Amino acid sequence: MGAMTMRRSDGYTVRQLARLAGVTVRTLHHYDQIGLLQPGARTAAGYRLYGQQDLLRLQQILLFRELDVPLGEIRAILDDPQFDLVQALRGHRQTLHARAARLETLLHTIDRTIATLTHSEEPPMLTVEELYEGFNKEDAERYRREARANWGDEMVEATEQRAARMSKAQWQAVGQQGEQATQLMASLMDHAPDDPAVQAAIAQHHAWIENFYPAPAELYRGLGQMYVEHPEFRAFYENVRPGLAGFMQAAMAHYADTALAG
Repeated sequence: MGAMTMRRSDGYTVRQLARLAGVTVRTLHHYDQIGLLQPGARTAAGYRLYGQQDLLRLQQILLFRELDVPLGEIRAILDDPQFDLVQALRGHRQTLHARAARLETLLHTIDRTIATLTHSEEPPMLTVEELYEGFNKEDAERYRREARANWGDEMVEATEQRAARMSKAQWQAVGQQGEQATQLMASLMDHAPDDPAVQAAIAQHHAWIENFYPAPAELYRGLGQMYVEHPEFRAFYENVRPGLAGFMQAAMAHYADTALAG
């Protein structure tokens, strides 16, 4: 599904919309014929013109199709007077996120199988020491003890195992992802925590966290609180930009209460 813009005030022709959405003209004609997506206007010559609401409806159709929902069911869902677009998008996000996690696991399994069958060497995996590279041994052990006290042995072990399955290149990429998310949040501190731009940035931070462990609403909210209450977490973010720890906490709490709320 291609990215769709909604900047045109006069609407999109069927060919323009097909190109933007990554579908065929024939598909849009079919959706019109079955009453699934009928253009909101037509030109004087009778040509279809699709407006903003039509684009939003098409996005929903394509998302439901991605989830293998039949066209008849999609029409019934979208035409239901109780249909909530925002709630539907949150549901799509959760479903696609779970699918992405499963696919990531499958890809890792396939890579290992290919490496075994071809007798090629796999990328070197990280050791526990490398997971805590940059900390002295005493600090690393203290962080592990604190993590176990806060989150439990099972979660810490699962997190370390998940990270250890990364190659060194993947680990470096994850580190860069975290740095970019932090710097982006620091650049947005003149906005309110619930500002859409801030929430889009905190979504990147949440995605970074989930490289290590699932972060549902309650856990993610608690992590934000730790950024404020834990002296070393707070110092880390305050060194990036004064006030960032509290800003992160507020933005994470709002994200947990909206995007992650069940």
